[in-house]
Amino acid sequence: MKENIIKIKYTDDVLLSLKESKEEFEEEARYLLALKLYELGKISSGKAAKIAGLNRVVFLLRLGRYKVSPFQMELEEIIEEAISDQ
Repeated sequence: MKENIIKIKYTDDVLLSLKESKEEFEEEARYLLALKLYELGKISSGKAAKIAGLNRVVFLLRLGRYKVSPFQMELEEIIEEAISDQ
């Protein structure tokens, strides 16, 4: 499968203000893009992990840092499903 590349322009002052290296910033940017696409339900956790350059388990474990649930269901849906299974 063909891979595509996104280029994002940023200046060194962004790195200075974040106190991050170029590599740290770019790794975090990839993760945040993947996280948001996953959170919006646009891609699976497996695809998001691939974009982030992580394995699926590590991707899912890191979701808590940003208060994103690993479940793509609303709390009400989970409760409703649990009740209907009884």
